[in-house]
Amino acid sequence: MEKKLAEYKCDTNEAICLKLVRFPEDLDDDSTTFHPEYSHQLFGDDKIQGLLCLSLWNLGQVNCIEFTGRLRERLVLMYRVLLSLLNGTHPDDVESKIREIIPARSCSNTEDFVSLLEKEAKFKPFGTLLHTYSVHNEETSEDITYQIYKAEMSCPGFQEYHERLQTFLMWFIETASFIDVDDERWDYFLVFEKYNKDGETLFATVGYMTVYNYYVYPDKTRPRVSQMLILPPFQGEGHGAQLLEAIHRYYLTDPKVLDITAEDPSESYIKLRDFVHAKLCQSLPSFSPDQLIQGFSQKMVKEVQEKLKINKKHARRVYEILRLHNTDMSDLDHAKAYRLEIKRRLVGPYKKNQRELAKMRKCLRPEELGNQMSQIDLQTQHEELEKSYQDLIEEYRRVLERLAQA
Repeated sequence: MEKKLAEYKCDTNEAICLKLVRFPEDLDDDSTTFHPEYSHQLFGDDKIQGLLCLSLWNLGQVNCIEFTGRLRERLVLMYRVLLSLLNGTHPDDVESKIREIIPARSCSNTEDFVSLLEKEAKFKPFGTLLHTYSVHNEETSEDITYQIYKAEMSCPGFQEYHERLQTFLMWFIETASFIDVDDERWDYFLVFEKYNKDGETLFATVGYMTVYNYYVYPDKTRPRVSQMLILPPFQGEGHGAQLLEAIHRYYLTDPKVLDITAEDPSESYIKLRDFVHAKLCQSLPSFSPDQLIQGFSQKMVKEVQEKLKINKKHARRVYEILRLHNTDMSDLDHAKAYRLEIKRRLVGPYKKNQRELAKMRKCLRPEELGNQMSQIDLQTQHEELEKSYQDLIEEYRRVLERLAQA
């Protein structure tokens, strides 16, 4: 019975299908379908019945369509019978869970959705234009235009648009949550594709970022990136880097901004930030090759804070990336000097362990001290330090590879 029941269950990431739709013909194009990454935030870790729910997006409108038909009805009936025979439970109510995060204003059938597409063709971006750039499309051999806007919650229609847009956070950002839009400290940055269709200029949503402005005593603010998402069909095209670079340029104009940080950044965001920071810093005088070889300096800290709103911690990381770029690692002396420079920073936590061990020797009994010393084995620490160094170098090399292609 368990095996029979398993036939009607599947991974929620595979069961849920998402699609970005510009025109009615896109509905039948399977190549535009993609899946969420973190559906467990909505359904938990249990598997659900394999019913297809299609979320459709066009110019800011989210829709949920439940497919029906005789085949589906037969599958659900069989599934209910199996569950009843097994333990008297009921199948998951997939649609109701999805509707918890989708705004009430949505379509329930294809005909209504197609009608909505025609109305939303007049959609225009919200807010103020900050930056325009282009990306070359290899398939069409054309340059596609994109624009970045800064929007305010006071913009007519933006709050409703944001409610629809933020539903994607639950599918693609782990531990995501909706923000308090009544808090005026939030800033909103949006990326749109600008294209032409039958002589009309149209805009498609590509992604967005939310930034919270924290107060810093006595009269400064610290913008902190909270959530950033480039929709899957547009990922890998450099939009994230364009967006992050654009917000640095935006906050540079505000003398009250101290620096720009991020809230609990993911590994992918850290890689993106490394690239953008290194790209911005490589043209600064304090990061010239002759300055890099002299070591990390207060001059670097001051310049990146004043000119780019980058803090000391991130400035140090950029220094290490760019110094690697300007170091001949085939030269044993140069390679050793660079390695020691990095390890002097990485060794901090291990030195802290040694200080703690010295304190323990004064107050612990011999048997207790033995247990603690086994946890702070020097050989193990040296091995961990070397691994940390090698992993870091690999990260830095990937950043430099991307810089070379930019």
